[in-house]
Amino acid sequence: MRLAVVGGGSTYTPELIDGFARMRDTLPVSELVLIDPAADRLELVGGLARRIFARQGHDGRIVTTRDLDAGVADADAVLLQLRVGGQAARQQDETWPLECGCVGQETTGAGGLAKALRTVPVVLGIAERVRRASPNAWIIDFTNPVGIVTRALLRAGHRAVGLCNVAIGLQRKFAKLLDADPAGVHLDHVGLNHLTWETGVRLGGPDGTDMLPRLLAEHGDAIADDLRLPRPLLDRLGVVPSYYLRYFYAHDEVVRELRTKPSRAAEVAEMERRLLTMYGDPALDEKPDLLARRGGAFYSEAAVDLAASLLGGAGSPVQVVNTWNEGTLPFLPDDAVVEVQARVGTDGAAPLAVPELDPLYAGLIADVTAYEDLALDAALRGGRDRVFKALLAHPLIGQYAYAEKLTDQLIAHNREHLAWA
Repeated sequence: MRLAVVGGGSTYTPELIDGFARMRDTLPVSELVLIDPAADRLELVGGLARRIFARQGHDGRIVTTRDLDAGVADADAVLLQLRVGGQAARQQDETWPLECGCVGQETTGAGGLAKALRTVPVVLGIAERVRRASPNAWIIDFTNPVGIVTRALLRAGHRAVGLCNVAIGLQRKFAKLLDADPAGVHLDHVGLNHLTWETGVRLGGPDGTDMLPRLLAEHGDAIADDLRLPRPLLDRLGVVPSYYLRYFYAHDEVVRELRTKPSRAAEVAEMERRLLTMYGDPALDEKPDLLARRGGAFYSEAAVDLAASLLGGAGSPVQVVNTWNEGTLPFLPDDAVVEVQARVGTDGAAPLAVPELDPLYAGLIADVTAYEDLALDAALRGGRDRVFKALLAHPLIGQYAYAEKLTDQLIAHNREHLAWA
């Protein structure tokens, strides 16, 4: 089995490699191709990847290349984990929105739109080259904003599924609190990428006993601390929101915090410098502990599980993915992309039924879906007016004066990445 990773020079990659090595019975990879235009990073990461495979006794071959077409040729699956503009662009996404009193974040709000505008055209270009070189390959998208990028891929007719590590992280956390095997913990996970709620936590599968009331009663303080939301809010909601919901539920508080501390982009850039130095050590043959602070926890396990199911291997039959709505949430159009539990196989992902949602959640999901419609239109067709409309529609912005100013700033900070600007 041949897999390719676009963005293989990412400091995330050793996490992915570790998963391939540990889960080789789930997904037997004979060749793994790491593709990246940054030759210096690619060789550092590739060297560590080979040492990880050797340490764990994996006999698969790891290839590094800057040639995208050669790298994806004959691939069974292609994983996308790229960052257009690098950490420098992320630094901008996290700072200039704060000037308007709006949250600065790389996947939501104005910063998230900027990333979508930079990323969607690049990803679609890569996907077309994958289609020419390996027309039957599955594309697994981990590139943010996952919901918008996945929708762009699906609309263009690509064999694509979007993946996020939020659900698997919560599954592992709840399993630990319940002293249960993670494989037996099923989440009633519903929403859009980075806008989700756990409305149930079931032992034994989709029809198992709901342990969420017990989790909130016995571990509510710890869960609230992790989310950085007040415990009484969780008690009133009776659900566990994704930590990204803090940008909505405590927006002004978050803005105040972001204005008084270094950006996450600056922290990650420093971590990346340290990680790349570590990766260059020929004695290092396992992922370093520092990588856990980089983000993307359990990404490798989720990616291996998803690829295995799509390719007819031993992956889990039900997984949380990003895919077509197709009536799952009846208040959204069928061609919206939702993040829910789905049955995954060689034909793709088919969402499981979701109970009727409380308007408290359905309303926000509908609002953000409308924003995503406009964001994708702006990413595909460009133009200042389309950017303005997307910003005006976003629930975290919504005022015309802010939308006007943010439009000008977005274009000014991203001009080199916007062909139409």
